[in-house]
Amino acid sequence: MSRVMIIGAGGVGRVVAYKCAEYPEVFSEFMLASRTQRKCDEIAADIKADLGYDKITTAAVDAEDVPALTKLIRDYDPFMVIHVALPYQDLTIMDACLEAGVHYLDTANYEPKDEARFEYSHQWAYQEKFKSAGLTAVLGCGFDPGVTSIFTARAASHFFDEMHYLDIVDANAGDHGKAFATNFNPEINIREITQPGKYYEDGEWVEIEPFSIRKDLTYPDIGPKPSYVLYHEELESLVKHFPTLKRARFWMTFGDEYLTHLRVIQNIGMASIEPVVHKGVEIIPLEFLKTVLPDPGGLGEGYSGQTSIGCRIRGLDKEGKEQTYYIWNNCSHEQAYKETRAQGVSYTTGVPAMTGAMMLIQGKWEGTGVFNVEQFNPDPFLEVLGKHGLEWHERVGVELEV
Repeated sequence: MSRVMIIGAGGVGRVVAYKCAEYPEVFSEFMLASRTQRKCDEIAADIKADLGYDKITTAAVDAEDVPALTKLIRDYDPFMVIHVALPYQDLTIMDACLEAGVHYLDTANYEPKDEARFEYSHQWAYQEKFKSAGLTAVLGCGFDPGVTSIFTARAASHFFDEMHYLDIVDANAGDHGKAFATNFNPEINIREITQPGKYYEDGEWVEIEPFSIRKDLTYPDIGPKPSYVLYHEELESLVKHFPTLKRARFWMTFGDEYLTHLRVIQNIGMASIEPVVHKGVEIIPLEFLKTVLPDPGGLGEGYSGQTSIGCRIRGLDKEGKEQTYYIWNNCSHEQAYKETRAQGVSYTTGVPAMTGAMMLIQGKWEGTGVFNVEQFNPDPFLEVLGKHGLEWHERVGVELEV
């Protein structure tokens, strides 16, 4: 049994905390830390009421204050830190973990505050630091990135000699009843989807205008949904670690009403990350917008429908013959809320983060340095993912649509 520290008390932090509490034989106790301790206390109280688990310590910490965070980690002395706060804070938390001598896991790669651009180079640069310290840093252990990368690793190890075409498909067919809301941090979400799209083909990155490639794709138990190519971080690591890929794309569904709201937000300047002066005070428009949009952590109650996320792959099987493969998970918003008081998008990110932490604690994922999840053995992770609440399915020799 091990103690861990969870940094972040939003919807994903809530799910990670609930799932750790469900497995006390692995997570004997844990600390939940955030800039706002009240949020941590609320989650701890809910878990005690729902599960009877009370081995939770809460704390307030600024994750960008490396000395203060290092002291907190040293004082609590966890086996590892599970970082589910903001991607801006990846590097400062990695620095604190190195200083304190503990392992690290996150769900999204680093993104500078002043630039809507995310890439793994910043974190891959920590390889020698973690290796020299004898520590493990696990990058991108949410769902996408995370489970989608592990799905791809399973395809490579069990079904393909060469993977040639990878399409990651992400549908949210849920209804939260709001005119406009994002399913995770609005600031990160809007920055992600409004930057130019990008996909990998024939050894090069092809940049496209946002939402310029659309196709109606059919999702299990959902049906056809308008899906758009955008850039997503796991593409960068997957084409590196699976070099036989000739093309890799990421598709996400968006409804017409959502895109109309998004265009208005952009057209009136509210998606900007450039400072403006309002009544003598400098503000960032997107940060202000975040304060007036619905809190993603509060969307769970009454959220109906489900998500469907998976990988569609074409290539050559172990005998050199053409092969197609589809692996996916569907997650119910209602069931996620019933279990954790959080909506399905938070659930699909939080469950893999807890599962990845379990893999490290149990020694099923090993190594020193910085790793993307597809570099580990996918089998032990996927053996328990369904038991943790994310049942997955696979089909071989199917029509992929893409």
